[in-house]
Amino acid sequence: MACGPFEKDFLKAVALSAEKEFRIPVVFEENHVDLSSFYNPGRRQYDANELLSFISGCSVIENAKVIGLFRVDLFIPILTYIFGQAILNGRSAVASVYRLRNEMYGLKKNESLLLSRATKEVIHELGHNFGLIHCHFQTCVMRSSTYVEDIDQKSHHLCPVCREALNKI
Repeated sequence: MACGPFEKDFLKAVALSAEKEFRIPVVFEENHVDLSSFYNPGRRQYDANELLSFISGCSVIENAKVIGLFRVDLFIPILTYIFGQAILNGRSAVASVYRLRNEMYGLKKNESLLLSRATKEVIHELGHNFGLIHCHFQTCVMRSSTYVEDIDQKSHHLCPVCREALNKI
């Protein structure tokens, strides 16, 4: 679910990559969510835990995984910021492109790099929804990412160990 203005081609590309990786149909829809109740003025960020709770009630399709894709800066209380968050073995996740943009780091805008990072983040969070935990293989999409450079080092794919774990689910 796109929660904010995204190019349709951007969303289609992310959805297609997730569909290929998980080998299931992926549907995307745009929703306009009033984010004001999720904003923490003291942090000047949006509460990912609250958004996650909200997203979990959005799909009426039984057993569907739902990920909210946002353009705002996300946090959880114990971390300064996050790229995304998911409920392990759950049905909902959130991700944001806010800190995935090159401009955030004083670099030139790069839409293809943003798409790559967003795709990896969406696949990573959906992996958690399917029960996958963080992986130690450097190029596995399920490896934890503290910095955007960590995301850049990963591939868009599950490693063989994570693929086998997913196939057993």
